[in-house]
Amino acid sequence: MKKELKLTEKELNFIKEGSSDYNKIKVSLGEIELQKQLLFSQAEKIVTAFSNNEKILIEKYGSDSVINMKTGKVTKKEDKEEDKKE
Repeated sequence: MKKELKLTEKELNFIKEGSSDYNKIKVSLGEIELQKQLLFSQAEKIVTAFSNNEKILIEKYGSDSVINMKTGKVTKKEDKEEDKKE
């Protein structure tokens, strides 16, 4: 009859802990991937909304308009060039 081989307690603990740690990392990576996909989806919605709003603003103010992001003031591109000349 063959002698039964058995890992030492230290060897068994090393394998158990390593396996557990590795599984935790895999789960964490999966969660990160899900968060990444959610962020991509949210970003896509923002870009779509921005694009739709941009079309509305172009129709309302014209494609040659420049919007000051701080004040909301709308000027024409040629007005901006004239301001530089003065």
